[in-house]
Amino acid sequence: MIIYSKNSGFSNAAIGKLETPIKMVIEHESDILTKKGGICDWLFNVEKSGKFGETIIGQNEFDVFRAASEGAAAESDTISETYRKFIEHIQFMKEFTITAEMMEDANYGVAQDAKRRAENFTRAYYKTMHKICEYALANGTSTTGTFAKAALDLSAPDGLALFASNHKWGGTNGANGTQSNLFWGDIFKSGTNRTASTAAFEEALSELSVKLRNMKDENGEVLGYTADTIILPGNRPVAEQIAKKVAGSEGALGGNYNDINLHFGNWNIVVMPNWQPSDDRVMIMSSEANKNLSGNMFFNRVPLTVSNWVDNHTGNYMWCGRCRFGVGFGTYKHILMAVDSASAIDGATKL
Repeated sequence: MIIYSKNSGFSNAAIGKLETPIKMVIEHESDILTKKGGICDWLFNVEKSGKFGETIIGQNEFDVFRAASEGAAAESDTISETYRKFIEHIQFMKEFTITAEMMEDANYGVAQDAKRRAENFTRAYYKTMHKICEYALANGTSTTGTFAKAALDLSAPDGLALFASNHKWGGTNGANGTQSNLFWGDIFKSGTNRTASTAAFEEALSELSVKLRNMKDENGEVLGYTADTIILPGNRPVAEQIAKKVAGSEGALGGNYNDINLHFGNWNIVVMPNWQPSDDRVMIMSSEANKNLSGNMFFNRVPLTVSNWVDNHTGNYMWCGRCRFGVGFGTYKHILMAVDSASAIDGATKL
């Protein structure tokens, strides 16, 4: 969505030759890019917001119904708040200029350079959305980060990083404990020579899927969500090749028998180009848990709002875009990370 506003007081007749065409170019680019999607749309819950920020509140669940004798009253059960996570919206802005000379020379429609600037202006807005989401996930082993001069809170509701080995769960009923969503083991390589192995990834994927399925809620009950999304870095071509083979082959790879591949057709693979680690690692996520538990969240407070005016000192035509949105994590229970090296991340749990 693009909000376009025109400031009054135009004094240059050439502006009329560019104003509407550039507006149309920006809006057209917006429509195209919205349909194409990206990291923000594929991996995050995108919601509108009308506040300064958004608070995600976690609650424990009702326990099972209990038997009662004839005529007896039901046992009382309550729901209590177990955690809360506040995601603050951040303002982002960008400006570009079309010079007075360019406006004067645009006698036959929009000058190509002006058209390219308008197109790139809209693309930069969507690029910001997708890259900040990508940055948040890629830096999920930290509690804070800096993106485009903005300080980001990357912590989970328990105050730990999104990926940590000692995440806390527990409510007011006395039950509590810790659980991990950060692991290390033979993910893409196996053997003493550490050679690439589809069998290793197939086994690791099965183990990680069970780890995610067995994540506990605030009462200590198993959540039971099924992982269906593999997220890979953009600089590990061998790992990407292995993951695609395992997810896309009907039969088990590398075996002497006609075994079925239990992972065939069950996974979506998303590669994050700007995730560039120095080792092999992978994330797996349940898209259902991501939605139901408010996992990866993107709140759109103010969509791209474009205004334009003439600079009285130079005669240049100025365009300014402004937007506000917030990114954060409402839980850690929807996603896991695994690395292929014991020394890559301190404290990771052995798979």
